[in-house]
Amino acid sequence: MHILKLTSAVEKQLLRARYHHDVEAERVAARVVGDVRRRGDSALFAWTKKLDGIDLRSEGVWVSRGEIASAAFHVNADFLQAVKHAAHNVRRVAVKQLPGPWTLEVEPGVSIGQVVQPIETIGCYIPGGRNALISSLVMTAVPATVAGVPRIVVVCPRPNEELLAAAKLLGVSEIARIGGAQAVGALAYGTKSIPRVEKIFGPGNRYVTAAKQLVSSDCAIDLPAGPTEAIVLATQGNPQWLAADLLAQAEHAPDAGSLLVTTSKTLAGKVQAAITTQLQQLPRTNPAHVSIKRCGAIVLASSIEAACDFVNRFAPEHLSLLSNGSALLKKCKAAGTVFVGTWAAQPLGDYASGSNHVLPTAGWARRRGGLSAADFVKCISVQSITRKRLLRLADDVQTLAAAEGLQAHANSVAARRANVAARFSASPLDEVER
Repeated sequence: MHILKLTSAVEKQLLRARYHHDVEAERVAARVVGDVRRRGDSALFAWTKKLDGIDLRSEGVWVSRGEIASAAFHVNADFLQAVKHAAHNVRRVAVKQLPGPWTLEVEPGVSIGQVVQPIETIGCYIPGGRNALISSLVMTAVPATVAGVPRIVVVCPRPNEELLAAAKLLGVSEIARIGGAQAVGALAYGTKSIPRVEKIFGPGNRYVTAAKQLVSSDCAIDLPAGPTEAIVLATQGNPQWLAADLLAQAEHAPDAGSLLVTTSKTLAGKVQAAITTQLQQLPRTNPAHVSIKRCGAIVLASSIEAACDFVNRFAPEHLSLLSNGSALLKKCKAAGTVFVGTWAAQPLGDYASGSNHVLPTAGWARRRGGLSAADFVKCISVQSITRKRLLRLADDVQTLAAAEGLQAHANSVAARRANVAARFSASPLDEVER
């Protein structure tokens, strides 16, 4: 893991690498998604066999209810308890996040309200490269359930028994053996086998993320969530722990980005050594061996202000402030999730703290936070206006409509105004007031 002095050139290099990956991924994802949109199941089956080695014609697209039911009997009790614990915490946070209905009389006779309705059908993308990410199922299915979503469609290329057992526990019954950009295309546009959904949720690799952004004009998405990014910002601390946090995110994928940002040359050297030692303890097949070399770095800033400015421009998915956390939090304005304090290890948030681990990447943390229960609902405004208040609002509305050249808007109000005036000439005043 290289130690780099933070300069304008170094910052541009780190940001440029992120966007270069996006351009390449967009090209590949566009080809796959376009093919699925045109040819439906034929393309979906072909790409799944080519990219994932799965023959859907023989294995079947959907996991049967019997497979889901039996999976719970083949996993150990400790695993089920861990899923229950994580789901409990995620559910408690999701309930807090869920927007509620309200009504406000903005002026006498004008009532504005909000009703909250769940999205009807959603797709949950669960990464399943080396292993199916059970935690991503928890992070998407639980808030969806809290929001009252009627239909949850899960896609995962290799759903193992643990994932199926977790699905059973969470009440999820529709699981398709598909993944990659082809799964995103199928969810967004529908095929004979896969239903078209209203919104797609969940993290994925850069091809999945690119595919989600490509279909977003036709199908809603939660946010760009992948590849994984992490920054640890520290001026002091336990080098072993700092290194462990960086490697925890680095092992997600060969293109996962892990950065230490510090003002201390001494700490930089110690963390560099700790990463080398800890990497040797990981299997050679662990993606961290590649991602740390390709996408990892230790960035040496001239001051804490410069370090925080860099963090805000980078806007990482994960940010750890393990020392002086409360003070640094005031300076750091852009991150998907922030871990504050010595004991706040990043994997706690990945699994069980209750905060959602589907988080914005590629700089999107500058404009939005992580996934919440609010992303699974529609907040619909409802307006009620009395006859009397129509008369009070009419002059202003007609004036504004005229200024915009929208004569039909003005006519819509004028027609009602004329009707009220006619009634007024033949009705008691109290009738017009209503």
